[in-house]
Amino acid sequence: MTTANRQIVFAKRPNGWPTPDCFAMRTVPLQDPADGQISVRTIYMSMDPSMRGRMDPARSYAAGWELGEPCKTRMVGRVTATRADAFNEGDLVYGRTLDWADYTVVPAKAVSGLNPNADGLPLSYHLGALGMPGMTAWVGLGMAEPKATDTLFVSAASGAVGQIVGQIGKLKGMRVVGSAGTDTKVKYLTDDLGFDAAFNYKAAGDDILDALSGAAPDGLDVYFDNVGGRVLEAALDHANDRARIIICGLISQYNQPRDEIQGIRNLTHINRKRLRMEGFIVSDHEARRAEFEAEMIGWLKSGQFKYKVDEVAGLENAPAAMIGMLRGENFGKRVVKVSDP
Repeated sequence: MTTANRQIVFAKRPNGWPTPDCFAMRTVPLQDPADGQISVRTIYMSMDPSMRGRMDPARSYAAGWELGEPCKTRMVGRVTATRADAFNEGDLVYGRTLDWADYTVVPAKAVSGLNPNADGLPLSYHLGALGMPGMTAWVGLGMAEPKATDTLFVSAASGAVGQIVGQIGKLKGMRVVGSAGTDTKVKYLTDDLGFDAAFNYKAAGDDILDALSGAAPDGLDVYFDNVGGRVLEAALDHANDRARIIICGLISQYNQPRDEIQGIRNLTHINRKRLRMEGFIVSDHEARRAEFEAEMIGWLKSGQFKYKVDEVAGLENAPAAMIGMLRGENFGKRVVKVSDP
């Protein structure tokens, strides 16, 4: 019988890029659930760019991590003990703010059961294509009111969100262009996901606009931004009149102190080209989850959509997995596998 629980705690706030000493592992006694609580054994933990914001003291849309306490993430796990009527021992569940740990004891209301219609799909998909990244792509592209005559550009297109955005765009008849950080990822976009064109933004160096112009010679009507910085500048330069720009993330700036972040130098295009630029947080659209899941499960089960998961094994490797994800080392949606299903 297991009596010990490994946890990874938030040990130090980063100044710029997170480093391994921002985390520490400890072993604590395994708690028994109290009335209304369940104990969940972690199977998969999600590694998301938004975690970087939770390491800073400034308030954001998600609660920050507390120093000396376990880091928090979205996870899929199995109920190992219960004192709540909502779940039975052995149930598979999904939680949004559970510990980086072998086990987490939480109120039953902190988790939900998995959609039974998703049976047969990989469990890790509940953290990716069927989870927050997939719904982010689905909601965000919908906000752009896409049309079949549009050209869509997606940055970080092989990542957790980008690969779904591009495939939805193709399903809607759009011409889809993506950028990624390696030639292997670029090849995946065009050969496996059906993008019309893609380019390696790192290989482009200072010539991102030239690379984007070559991939989308008729300009951009929709830009789904996961990166910010120089890629956003290039997209603004290349946008057609009345283009729609959806700001999902700005990962190129997450690890820079504010006084070192370079501003976007061509925002005058917003007026000159009558552009619409809009940011969003997917949790604001939670009321649409059932609609999203029904559509996405159908796409995945029919084989219309592909989804690449980048899996790292071992709780002890979670800090390196997060740091590597922020540096773009992942290929697809990064998860940490803590235990077997």
